[in-house]
Amino acid sequence: SIQDKNALHLYSINGKYLGSETLKEEVSDLCVTGEYIVMGSLQGFLSIRDLYSLSLSISPLAMRLPIHCISVTKEYSHILVGLEDGKLIIVGVGKPAEV
Repeated sequence: SIQDKNALHLYSINGKYLGSETLKEEVSDLCVTGEYIVMGSLQGFLSIRDLYSLSLSISPLAMRLPIHCISVTKEYSHILVGLEDGKLIIVGVGKPAEV
């Protein structure tokens, strides 16, 4: 975060710069799982981005409160979201029939 501008930068394992994406929210936690980056923001949005292009995979989900932590289950079936007020939100991943 530099002068109220937030960005996500992507580097290879060898340190080569691959790209960046400007963010509207201030990231409070993120989790890399498989080919996705799951991010939570202080503005209360849960975002899922493609790891290689950094583009949004789905529209951000509004949690209405600042997100403090994020975790993804081993099977990648659910995202656990801890909110500022102490609530734990469980978000199912996949098609509605699978969740």
